Amino acid sequence: MKWLVYQFDVKSAFLNGNLDEDVYVEQPQGFVVKGKEEKVYKLRKALYGLKQAPRAWYSRLDIHLRQHDFHRSENEPTLYMKVKGKEIIIICVYVDDIIYTGSSDLLICDFKNIMMHEFDMSDLGLLHYFLGLQVMQTDNGIFLTQEKYAVDLLKKFKLQNCKGCATPMNPNEKLTKDDGTEKVDALIFRSIVGGLMYLTHSRPDIMFSVSLISRFMHDPTKHHLGAAKRILRYIRDTINFGIWYHPVTNFKLVGFSDSDWAGSQDDRKSTSGWIFNFGSGAVTWASKKQATTALSSSEAEYIAATSAACQAVWMRRILEDLYQAQEYPTEIYCDNRSTIAMTKNPVFHGRTKHIEVRHHFIRDLVNNRQIDMKNCSTNEQVADGLTKALSHEKILKFRRALGVTEFASRGSVGK
Repeated sequence: MKWLVYQFDVKSAFLNGNLDEDVYVEQPQGFVVKGKEEKVYKLRKALYGLKQAPRAWYSRLDIHLRQHDFHRSENEPTLYMKVKGKEIIIICVYVDDIIYTGSSDLLICDFKNIMMHEFDMSDLGLLHYFLGLQVMQTDNGIFLTQEKYAVDLLKKFKLQNCKGCATPMNPNEKLTKDDGTEKVDALIFRSIVGGLMYLTHSRPDIMFSVSLISRFMHDPTKHHLGAAKRILRYIRDTINFGIWYHPVTNFKLVGFSDSDWAGSQDDRKSTSGWIFNFGSGAVTWASKKQATTALSSSEAEYIAATSAACQAVWMRRILEDLYQAQEYPTEIYCDNRSTIAMTKNPVFHGRTKHIEVRHHFIRDLVNNRQIDMKNCSTNEQVADGLTKALSHEKILKFRRALGVTEFASRGSVGK
């Protein structure tokens, strides 16, 4: 059965909060009581601008939902579920926006009624736009894109008519802090990087490139700015791309972990990259420079694998909250056999004794069968594009593995 996602908007949400503490404010202009000018007002309800207002609103909403048999996820406080028999409804809260879906039209109608009766709300119907994400729901899946945001970003930096680029970064290009080129306006560079960073919510194919240029925000050069603009040119060439999730029957969480070795030209630190697919597309990903300098490629991969394993634990708990508990250990694929051996066999004392204790957490996860480290070839390593710049041929393969594609309607939008 196809689940559709709907949206509510709570009007003046923060005014619904009840205060648990005494808060006093000065009498506002136009409401000063004559003869009592020295007096102050004691608030009975939360107001916009009050630091307690967001928490007060959330507490009020939490109480209301719990009174109607919703239970909150212990792993994601903005996620609520309600189960009735074999049916379930799931809701997610972000400030005054509420999105929800479920297996039963009756549960969805009941939820609408209990919310509309308690709060002044706008029923926005099917979810089309949320936090900068455009959501297209069709008979054959859901497509997430930030095309509108990308268009606005290109216009902001006057690159809407620029020549497109087939890859986000030149595979042979090396960026360093002091490259000898002239300095550029740091505010403009930071604005570009910040805009691109938000775009990575639906574009994991630019995650590594954006993460790399973000290392030079303090004192950017002309070379760094050129690399940032190349990513924008790549976005121009793939402006309508996003992630396509089509229906599947196998809801299995699968991860890929990778690392380069000493890739940073300035401090010789390595870059971790990991990604998890659930169903038909990528659902979470990261590319980040490691905090310590790895002494070998195996050590760099080991640090990256531990980071991926931590994300896997959280994802497994979220899925359990959503009644999609993973029956078997979550597979994380790595293309370094020595790293896999290190996660399973603590005998490698001479090679691992200097590694920080926190990175050995993965061994516990392997031993208690939450994680299963698997070997794959470098050509099959999906996370490869999160640790290095790829050629055009490889970026095409990378996008396919992530589910990043153009939107092509394969069915009408659900009613």
